Amino acid sequence: MQIHAPFAGIVRYHVSAGQQVATGDVLATVEAVKLEAPVAAPGPGTVGTLSRADFSDVQGGDLLCEVGE
Repeated sequence: MQIHAPFAGIVRYHVSAGQQVATGDVLATVEAVKLEAPVAAPGPGTVGTLSRADFSDVQGGDLLCEVGE
């Protein structure tokens, strides 16, 4: 499953590559101005490579990471 940024902002990860996650676990937070949006895992799996560095600028729809089975 590919995980994308919901809108433009700064991404902060709460997981690392290779970490096991459950449905609903927060993978990252995207922050813009004073708005923060948690990005949750849609299903259980293992986090793949993180596509951005922590505290990087992202655009809406940018790939953040992948969660595999």
